[in-house]
Amino acid sequence: MPPKDADPRPCSIAGTLDLVGERWSILIVRELFHGVRRFDGIARNTGASRDILTTRLRKLESAGVLRRELYSDRPARYEYHLTEAGRELGDAMLLLLKWGDRHINQDDPPVVWSHSCGADLVPEVVCAACGEPAREGAHSPRGRGVRPV
Repeated sequence: MPPKDADPRPCSIAGTLDLVGERWSILIVRELFHGVRRFDGIARNTGASRDILTTRLRKLESAGVLRRELYSDRPARYEYHLTEAGRELGDAMLLLLKWGDRHINQDDPPVVWSHSCGADLVPEVVCAACGEPAREGAHSPRGRGVRPV
């Protein structure tokens, strides 16, 4: 439990983790990236129980990460689709994949993504101005979440 006088640093990472930082939510997004759209397929591929999956799908929908589309009236059944905000999570997910391939599954990466040109996709964070990798030229952050040491 944080101390009573704790003043957490304002941070978009913390807010993002509040939404997708636990196992089931990020695995749901992974499945949608793989094209799995229906509840049963998402449940099977993630291993999430039905109640947990229902709760996480509702949370992601209310946050605007995914949307439901009715595909059967009787009984009512839905497919799930990523919104633009959900698709933007793809960059972060590909970076997590790259890290996991490098540090966890070095000998046998289970998934390799391809770019539309046919080459293997290797995600990288680069400077928008010069194209240099971020980790090579990153400097101190700025903004309201920065506090002096």
